[in-house]
Amino acid sequence: MFLHLGGDTVIRSKDVIAILNYDGNESSTYTEEFLAQAVTEYVSHINDEATKAIVVTNDKVYYSPISSMTLMRRSLTELEALQDDEPSEGSTNT
Repeated sequence: MFLHLGGDTVIRSKDVIAILNYDGNESSTYTEEFLAQAVTEYVSHINDEATKAIVVTNDKVYYSPISSMTLMRRSLTELEALQDDEPSEGSTNT
């Protein structure tokens, strides 16, 4: 499944390591230290809108204008859809 991060940016859901809430005024020290360590070439600002969430993958760190709660809800909805498609334990496919 895929996760839309805003603008034209879509990533594979399975590549997501973390979705962090971002408030430039109230970010934790740990978040700020992590972001300071991120190499510029691996950081992607999706557009000029205010950043509301930071999405970490193996390859990049995305600054998303979509709230972390919305991104989490989208991720969980996709996960639930996948689980609904799987056969339940003990059932047989005929």
